[in-house]
Amino acid sequence: MPSVSCHHQRSFAFAPEKTALIVIDMQRDFLAPEGASGASGFDLAPLRAVIPRLQRVLQAARACGLPIYHTREGHKPDLSDLPEAKRLRSLAAGAEIGAPGPLGRFLVRGEYGHDFIDELQPTAGELVVDKASFGAFHATGLEESLRARGVTHLIVAGVTSQCCVLSTVHEANDRGFFCLTLEDCCAAFEPELHRAAMQIIASEAHLFGWIAEGESLEAALSQCEATC
Repeated sequence: MPSVSCHHQRSFAFAPEKTALIVIDMQRDFLAPEGASGASGFDLAPLRAVIPRLQRVLQAARACGLPIYHTREGHKPDLSDLPEAKRLRSLAAGAEIGAPGPLGRFLVRGEYGHDFIDELQPTAGELVVDKASFGAFHATGLEESLRARGVTHLIVAGVTSQCCVLSTVHEANDRGFFCLTLEDCCAAFEPELHRAAMQIIASEAHLFGWIAEGESLEAALSQCEATC
């Protein structure tokens, strides 16, 4: 059984056939300068820095045959699933959800900006989870899909660390999944928020699971490529 070397002398052992990789919200609206986050004036450099690391993790996960899920945050074109509080927060941030932008309406399903960046497009057989919330489990079919595949362990990466990544890890733990978060494959616009999110996951003797680097996962996955 492969094992990942984690922080604080811990290890994350997993059976590849029971493990899935969840890549969270690597969308143009969050990572392209013309997207919603760019329009809000956020520094995209920390988010874009994880792209090559996440590409390598995806390559290793694909070679090992892990189920891969890609999540997208966004809303229906009529915005019927957009809470007023969230709309107002986006308005205050400078890129109101549903407003027109260079890549289409911000965070609206079907728009160019809502889709994944070119570097991290899903391949055939990988599932896309569209969500209107920060967490990937709320009002989606993610849990049912994972249960149907017999998945018990999750590897989580993506953006942003303190928002959709942390929300998804919280939800997964509440549902009994073992979670490994890849610290260098996650990012926040402000590095201190990224560090805080990782500290929360690791708090109270790793209350929300394990933390490791992408390289450690790649090494573990290389052990199973021949048999997966």
